Amino acid sequence: MTASSVLQTAPTAVEAILNRALHGERLSTEDARVLYYEADLGLLASVANTIRERLHGNKTYFNRNFHIEPTNKCVFDCTFCSYSRNFQPNEASWEMSKEQMMGIVKKYVGTDATEVHIVGGVHPKMSLLFFADLVKSIREVHPTIHIKGFTAVELEYMFRKAKVTVREGLEVLKTHGLQSLPGGGAEIFDASIRNEICKDKASAAQWLEIHETAHQLDMHSNCTMLYGHIERYEHRIDHMNRLRDLQDRTQGFNCFIPLKFRNKDNEMSHIPEVAIQEDLRTYAMARIFMDNIPHLKAYWPMIGRNTAQLLLSFGVDDLDGTIDDSTKIYAMAGSEEQNPSLSTADLVRLIKQVNRIPMERDSLYNELKDYSNERFPDEPAVQQYN
Repeated sequence: MTASSVLQTAPTAVEAILNRALHGERLSTEDARVLYYEADLGLLASVANTIRERLHGNKTYFNRNFHIEPTNKCVFDCTFCSYSRNFQPNEASWEMSKEQMMGIVKKYVGTDATEVHIVGGVHPKMSLLFFADLVKSIREVHPTIHIKGFTAVELEYMFRKAKVTVREGLEVLKTHGLQSLPGGGAEIFDASIRNEICKDKASAAQWLEIHETAHQLDMHSNCTMLYGHIERYEHRIDHMNRLRDLQDRTQGFNCFIPLKFRNKDNEMSHIPEVAIQEDLRTYAMARIFMDNIPHLKAYWPMIGRNTAQLLLSFGVDDLDGTIDDSTKIYAMAGSEEQNPSLSTADLVRLIKQVNRIPMERDSLYNELKDYSNERFPDEPAVQQYN
């Protein structure tokens, strides 16, 4: 039974709201509150999937990417973070030189990788000019790779240390070869929550200003939300609404990525992680409420490949990329994916198993290759299900 048929007869308040969403009407924050607290998960899934298929059909996107994480030493002290280390000697900390990072890039010259993703801790030695030089060198060595780099938190600190404006700093990086921004560091925008979990780093206003300025400079970006810790549904709705408002002004966000709080080895380890049903609800709500951000991503190294696969029926149309075991951020926080690497064949198989079309994309969602009929050496028969 389709979502529209379920909602045709004597709708309740929840069903009336979802019916409006199906007809393309923008939902209010109060509408979202009602859905979060009262809507049946199955009904949310049906509506979110209908919207997803209206936007993207059966396609599920992925790209071939790798990560560079320059350091996990960080001047900030976020209570939810399992990744960062202070500047005392520690066997779990690292600080990469430019030469080490370029060594990683050179491994991918001549391969099918299309994107390098650069994020890490905030280190005083790794300045605006340091990263501008790194980006320039990457561009010289690998002219065709798309360079996505630096969370708004990293950028705010870089620009402040360099005594430049947001626009000036972004122009420096863009001139040297930076093309787009990831979405990290947003966490939850509400000031009271932010004061408890990340009080000393970039504010919500600064995060939004950096992304808005990037969009004005024709640099696209992603956006994120950290959920499942001390926030309430109202905080999530406020967060998504601020992103939706910015997207109305700029149309610069490519995709939205809900990020699940993981509680291993951090100052919030006493807070239990939310159950999978809450993950499913969060993603479905995002697809229904965020009507102007085209793509919804399940970042499989964080959420786990099995849950990511399930989320393809809850509004998700993107699984990120191959990663190639080049990120430690969520493995250190207790994610199911302790060695996050999937081959192209692995991702294609994962997508085909739930009757979706595997579509390789570039960083800006231009379609590169449809893998529907692709068969890999020694690939077992795909067991599909409805």
